[in-house]
Amino acid sequence: MRPFQLRWKISAQDSGKLVRDFLKEKKLSKRALTDIKFHGGDIVVNSERVTVRHHLREGEELTVIFPNEERGAGLQADVVPFEIVYEDEHCLVIDKPASVPSIPSREHVAGTVANGLIDYYQRNDINSTVHIVNRLDKDTSGLMLVAKHRFAHALFSEQQKNKQIHRTYEAIAHGQFRSANGTISKPIGRKDDSIIEREIRDDGQEAITHFKVLKELKDKTYLQLVLDTGRTHQIRVHLSSIGHPLCGDSLYGGTTEHINRQALHSAQLSFWHPFLERELQLNADLPEDMRLLVDNK
Repeated sequence: MRPFQLRWKISAQDSGKLVRDFLKEKKLSKRALTDIKFHGGDIVVNSERVTVRHHLREGEELTVIFPNEERGAGLQADVVPFEIVYEDEHCLVIDKPASVPSIPSREHVAGTVANGLIDYYQRNDINSTVHIVNRLDKDTSGLMLVAKHRFAHALFSEQQKNKQIHRTYEAIAHGQFRSANGTISKPIGRKDDSIIEREIRDDGQEAITHFKVLKELKDKTYLQLVLDTGRTHQIRVHLSSIGHPLCGDSLYGGTTEHINRQALHSAQLSFWHPFLERELQLNADLPEDMRLLVDNK
């Protein structure tokens, strides 16, 4: 498999810079450079190998060749039915169906997004291991961002830390809301007697959820939600805390009468693409099980 590479044409503005300083400006870390030096990567200028102490000149072409990525021995390839919404050499965005976990666990060794990515990479001769930027709960459907190499993963992770990756969710909750929009700001922490369940608690982490009513249904509400924070089960816990648990979410007070999973979908994802140097916005239609609830009112 062809190793991942990055290329730059050196401008007059960058002429005279050391390769090391130029790559630092491109946010390539010391750790990445060490990995390149000692684990099979290379730095090339105009087809000649150089060190990071090389002085760049206008018109030169700098190529950084990254080492091949090793895949964990326990991560097996498996055919998983997700749709690829966007793809380039740096990343892909998938639309994950409900009932598919993001990563393997003791309960789900195979059949996860990670297993499906390995299968996809193998079939398409892509030199990558799994770099999931944003995970979704097993029964939450919708958009997930996946980096194809370590450098992209580092840049996307920095964006995520700085709240520059934006996700919009759609959900169907029990009952009808008193106001058309609002904000839920309540700290969330792990429940003392559970490793899975979360709850509102004074010593929890800050959590802020904005909601907007899209459509009032007979005994339910179709909502749009945007998060300022990304706590585990945040939407599920927040909506339950105000008396409107998600339909299908039996863990937090919802019933499975009309849908057998929490009615939550990651509908929109936007982020700054660090290599294309422009913002991308992707959308995923509401899946059929949630669409039926909305259309049948």
